[in-house]
Amino acid sequence: MSESIIRENPAHPDEEVGRVPITYPSGIDAVVRAADAAQRGWASLTLAERCEALTAAAGRVDADLVDRLATVLAREMGKPLPDSRGEIGFASVWLGHVLRSAPRVLVDERVDDDLGRLWLRKAPFGVVAAITPWNAPVILSMIKIAPALVAGNAVVLKPSPQAPLAITGVVEALASALPPGLLQVVHGGPDTGDALVGHPLVRKIAFTGGDVVARAIGATAARAITPTVMELGGNDAAIFCDDASFDDGMFDRIVVASFATSGQVCMASKRLYVPRSRYDEFVSGFEAAAARMLVTGDPLVDGVTVGPVVSRAAQERLETLAATSADLGGEVRRLGSIDDAATFADGYFVQPRLVLGLDERAPLVCEEQFGPLVPVQTYDDLDDAVAKANDSELGLAASVWSVDEDKAFEVAARLEAGFTFINTHNRTGMTFRAPFGGVKGSGFGREYGDEGLLEYVQTCTIHAPAAFRHGAAGASATAYPGQS
Repeated sequence: MSESIIRENPAHPDEEVGRVPITYPSGIDAVVRAADAAQRGWASLTLAERCEALTAAAGRVDADLVDRLATVLAREMGKPLPDSRGEIGFASVWLGHVLRSAPRVLVDERVDDDLGRLWLRKAPFGVVAAITPWNAPVILSMIKIAPALVAGNAVVLKPSPQAPLAITGVVEALASALPPGLLQVVHGGPDTGDALVGHPLVRKIAFTGGDVVARAIGATAARAITPTVMELGGNDAAIFCDDASFDDGMFDRIVVASFATSGQVCMASKRLYVPRSRYDEFVSGFEAAAARMLVTGDPLVDGVTVGPVVSRAAQERLETLAATSADLGGEVRRLGSIDDAATFADGYFVQPRLVLGLDERAPLVCEEQFGPLVPVQTYDDLDDAVAKANDSELGLAASVWSVDEDKAFEVAARLEAGFTFINTHNRTGMTFRAPFGGVKGSGFGREYGDEGLLEYVQTCTIHAPAAFRHGAAGASATAYPGQS
């Protein structure tokens, strides 16, 4: 039986990046019980005391550690080094935002008036199980860890075996300044995850990932009636109105929105809808921007903007999808340049491609590709564009592009998406103040914004009706509320 998960470098598959110890299902009980014990003491602290402790913990993730872990992240999952630094920095800034927001958002509400005395407590759940994917392992973990801890919960994190190293470094740094057992990380396969989410002392589950795992987690959670928050996949449509400004800046943004992290982003722009009358203009501008911006190669090399995909299986799936698109009549155009042909041949690389002329039922259009292949589709009027964008079981994100902001907002309000960007898409359109999450098959619950903090508390009510307070005249023992 293997004792470790070994992570290879997808840019150089013969290279081992690192390994982490496996926590087998038999070991999960001790982990969760330690978390439960730590959580009780942590929840007894005031919110101010927890914020102070977390501020000190955040200081353990210093500049030297960020630099080291950014290199680890680039090597373990293929994200270009500047983007890897950006992800870890973004996670740190998010933690600071949570600590500043918590005193406003997580405050209890107390009322004492002629109707009685009411105390609405923002109470933690207890132990939170966080299950996170490989494509943005640090930030997708931190958007669960930070609000859960500040709210008074303990967290047991299980990251993906395909990117376990950098996030483990971040968690260990934070945990070293916190009570033992309060923040822990476990590693393993589906059986480890099942044991974690099914443990009777886990009181909340936070998951980001695909629908297959989500259904398994949901079934386990249902048996224990454990609440969940789930951010799942998306097949995110970008609608370019007939008055959209087709300038270099716009094309740069949509190229990055489509191909950042080699397209392996849940909120990437995955279907591009363009007015038939401006189709040739759009394709030309997109290809020119891609030529400026996309260099595929080793993510540690300066100037590389597109690294490998995460695994050989992902590479083979995407190449098959590209071939299928060509077989269905699509025109497949390669984008950008390749930094080093030998590295490209050996690693799990997929050169970005634009695909033209597909039917709406083609797999690349109607299914989430999760890779650097993007179809450009035409529409005749905005009703047509909205109908095509909404023709999906998924509804995570979308975008609308127009010089008329009011018009863009009106179109956006017709889209079945949890988050719609205007004149941008993907990470450049995110803001900490705005809740993010999906509709339809893209999940439920929200991250970021005030709602992202409130996901980790439950309102518990203490109520003394005026009629039964000491010295009151009293009321009928059988009266309904609001009736004399």
